Amino acid sequence: MISVVLPARNAAATLPAALASLAAQTLPDFEVIVVDDGSDDGGATRAVAAAFAGRDSRFRLLSRPHGGIVAALEAGVAAARGSAIARMDADDVCHPERLRLQARHLADNPQVGLVSCRVAFGGNSQAARGYQTHIDWCNSVTTSRDIRLGIFRESPLPHPSVLFRRELLARHGGYRHGDFPEDYELWLRWLEAGVVMDKLPEVLLTWNDPPGRLSRADPRYQTEAFFRIKAGYLARCLARINPFHPRVVVAGAGRITRRRAERLLAHGIVIEAWLDIDPDKVGKTVAGRPVVHLHDVPGPQACFVLPYVASRGATEYIIDRLQARGFVIGQNCLPAA
Repeated sequence: MISVVLPARNAAATLPAALASLAAQTLPDFEVIVVDDGSDDGGATRAVAAAFAGRDSRFRLLSRPHGGIVAALEAGVAAARGSAIARMDADDVCHPERLRLQARHLADNPQVGLVSCRVAFGGNSQAARGYQTHIDWCNSVTTSRDIRLGIFRESPLPHPSVLFRRELLARHGGYRHGDFPEDYELWLRWLEAGVVMDKLPEVLLTWNDPPGRLSRADPRYQTEAFFRIKAGYLARCLARINPFHPRVVVAGAGRITRRRAERLLAHGIVIEAWLDIDPDKVGKTVAGRPVVHLHDVPGPQACFVLPYVASRGATEYIIDRLQARGFVIGQNCLPAA
């Protein structure tokens, strides 16, 4: 049985569609745990969840004082009775086949601990181009290898799209409180522990973009929080795969890129040089390190390169140039932004 954990706060406007999409699942054996996280909307959110619970015994309502997303997730997981946990948010909707296809994938692939899916963007693509671009990238990261090698760029797994084996929580720990995105930290930790994560090619969830979504309003989901939390995980990954550890060359010599990459220094990584294509930087010394033109990068037999430029398309450009020189992602280079 699958337990769907769905935190909700002041979500009466969107929760009916989310729960209706779950009620329409073709897989019959599941439960939905709606965790009302201290809504102060006059009981409207609780009334929606209670109405579904009254009609369908698979739906349950937990009401708790407001404690935030991690506390709500912890409460939902603690109450779950299933052997697998699916995530869902109160403002998203899923395809009727979502749970059946994801459950079948875990059943057919015992080595896989977590499975996601492609998602559709339920917002204004022009007004929110950043989210649309992020979803386009997420949907391009489809294999377990792609997920493992892409995790240090950004999160390739939309949180409401995942289904994972409950045993992973006991084995590797669950959601953690902190000044970081709780889902991204969980994926980093589980991947470091060797959990295999996969993604179905089907679009099985519509990921909506309401103005008040946490990733817009909460500082834990700001860009710098992602770079802050991944630094330690990336440093440990480099210790395993970098033949020149702790020495790396960072692609990108701009101020923001340098500040983000230099978070690695606290974890023992040594940045030997910067790569760039800006003629105003190439040939100079920036932050105590030489700036080398990207085209003049030493070969893979001489260095490990971290593309750290976050602007759209820059990483792809850098990786193309590195691969033309013989670099292999995961062996002597690894995109980190």
